Amino acid sequence: MLYDLVAPAKLNLFLHVVGRRSDGYHLIQTVFRLIDLADLLDIDTRSDGQIIRETDMLGVAHDDDLVVRAGKALQQHTGTKLGAQIRLRKHIPSGAGLGGGSSDAATVLIALNRLWRTGLNRQALMQLGLSLGADVPVFIYGQNAFAEGIGEKLTTVELPEQAYLVVQPAQHVPTQGIFQDPDLTRNTDPVKIMDFSGRQIVTSLGFGRNDLQPIVLKRYPVVRQALDWLNKAEFSASGFKARMTGSGACLFLSFPDATLAESARQRLLAKISTDFSDTAMADTPSPIQSVLVCNGLDVHPLQDWVDS
Repeated sequence: MLYDLVAPAKLNLFLHVVGRRSDGYHLIQTVFRLIDLADLLDIDTRSDGQIIRETDMLGVAHDDDLVVRAGKALQQHTGTKLGAQIRLRKHIPSGAGLGGGSSDAATVLIALNRLWRTGLNRQALMQLGLSLGADVPVFIYGQNAFAEGIGEKLTTVELPEQAYLVVQPAQHVPTQGIFQDPDLTRNTDPVKIMDFSGRQIVTSLGFGRNDLQPIVLKRYPVVRQALDWLNKAEFSASGFKARMTGSGACLFLSFPDATLAESARQRLLAKISTDFSDTAMADTPSPIQSVLVCNGLDVHPLQDWVDS
């Protein structure tokens, strides 16, 4: 049995939609940054071939869960007769744009490939992960990456040490529908990886934008309120405005280190208490549900578990 397997979250430091394929999939460019906010999984082998998720997930049926689907996909691909017992401890919020479900699926694929001794290399696991979702491959890739295509064409990028204030608005955003909105910009000019080389202006100066952000702000007023409030408060040490990750709802701010990020977190929590409690805004619920300090990761904790 394998205990406390880490499934880290990700941030999209920018996210450009540069086109659309004939099958409806959108072509994107983004930089994925792994962070130390993570779900934890315990996985054991079963001899009866069943894939069992022990943990109840509100609103997610057992067979629809990506962790179950990941196990079944590996079974089908390799022909193994083994099964798995999976216990999941969620710390990454759902509907947040942090890739929690995709990361959980990637960790299941990596762990079961090891437990079942199915022997797939990284590329094969990434291809299998892509059948589950466009974000799954980057977690198997295991490094911060510039992504193209539908998110599966990955090139390693070196990012500076960085901490992030991850702000969860009090509103979830389901991905479905955001990409289908007729107002979504789908013709952003492509960039080249050299456009943000060196010290990575994507983190220090706010390179690019998130093309999905205007759509989410239009549809989800609480997210808009949280973002407007954050940017007026100017909590970032670098002057980088808060930005949405993925298809939302989480917002993030960039800091040179965790000490500065924690200081900003304390100031933010104090201001939330002031602005949304015993003040003129007392009748307005806080648009912010939680605030976390997260460190950027260089590699996935299970990076060495897969043969390249």
